[in-house]
Amino acid sequence: MNTPRFFSSVRSIVLHDPLADFLGAMEEGLIEYTYLDAVKLAGHSCPTVAGAYLMTLKALERLYPETKPQRGDIKVFFRESSTSGVTGVMANVVTLITGATQDNGFKGIGGKFDRRNLLFFDTPSNGEILFERRDTGFAVSTTYHPEIVPPGPETTRLMQAVQAGLASPQEHQEFGNLWQERVRRILIDHIDDPKLVVLD
Repeated sequence: MNTPRFFSSVRSIVLHDPLADFLGAMEEGLIEYTYLDAVKLAGHSCPTVAGAYLMTLKALERLYPETKPQRGDIKVFFRESSTSGVTGVMANVVTLITGATQDNGFKGIGGKFDRRNLLFFDTPSNGEILFERRDTGFAVSTTYHPEIVPPGPETTRLMQAVQAGLASPQEHQEFGNLWQERVRRILIDHIDDPKLVVLD
């Protein structure tokens, strides 16, 4: 499987999952998620998928500054409805990493490890997504500003040509390169830019 080289350079997210530990799925229950995992889930790489991954990474760093984030012990609140814009796509990525689901997740074992009723939509929030620790109630809201990393000047023209079936193979390839270059800049060059993901 060939992917853009920068995928492997994006900061990964390591969490402790007590369910994985209990069932012996991962040594010490440690699970590492990469940007490639998010891409595989979504089926594509774009600023939205990158944003969901980055917002989750930043929120978990703030929520768990000295310990591993606890997968399955995090509530997630989206300001918009699940069918609004790209909210559903972002929620899928957040669920992958945090384990939070609505009512369709794992029901638990012996009253433990229940992953249901941890994901909410249409909730009042200052940010786009709010992450909350269940054990302490500490929460952080996140807002994503991809506009500070604009696409290359030829991206729109090439996208329109590809969509219309008028692009040459070389133009199609160039469009893909430009598209992923913007994602690379978001996840590599601007990953720690406080203006890209605003935490509150």
